[in-house]
Amino acid sequence: MGVSIAVAVGVYGVSFGALAVAAGLSVGQAVVLSMLMFTGGSQFAFIGVISGGGTLAAATTAASLLGIRNAVYGVQLNALLRPRAALKPVMAQLTIDESTATALSQPDRAESRRGFWTAGVGVWVMWNLFTLLGALLGSQIGDPAAFGLDGAAVAAFLGLLWPRLKGRDAGAIAVASAFVTLVAVPFVPAGIPIIIAAAVSGALAVAQHRRKP
Repeated sequence: MGVSIAVAVGVYGVSFGALAVAAGLSVGQAVVLSMLMFTGGSQFAFIGVISGGGTLAAATTAASLLGIRNAVYGVQLNALLRPRAALKPVMAQLTIDESTATALSQPDRAESRRGFWTAGVGVWVMWNLFTLLGALLGSQIGDPAAFGLDGAAVAAFLGLLWPRLKGRDAGAIAVASAFVTLVAVPFVPAGIPIIIAAAVSGALAVAQHRRKP
């Protein structure tokens, strides 16, 4: 299962590479960002802010807020897999939605470890190979606005988000965050609305969690 996930998810990296170059990053910057940040939602949020004229600080903050979920995953995986201390930095880098889901869906600890590493390493390799391909192709396109790529980062981010909107709670948070973003756009600099929306969504998620028995 980990291999199939790696292929399916990794191929999507081509869009990130092309959009990153369209947002103004060089091929090298796009590849290094993908290798080090390595979490799709945060990467698309980062270039979405940059392409919208936001500052580096705003883009980094937005990406960091969206990456908080990986820290939660890390706590779960640490308890489940009980890795050696030497492996924890590597596992932290590979802790994403797909590797976590693969590990948690296995029937025993040995299979969970195998699933985590297969999905984590596989997605990392495939994602970064296709990021490079997308960046190389994107650098040959020319003016991104002429092809509509200046707004494509937003569409790509929504494509990642949509499958995760399961249940009324998630839908309500998404609607509230979208509303806050629309209200904030005319009044604050580029990149700040997504930070405000992330803060609102986090607060709502905490409030919903506390209401549950």
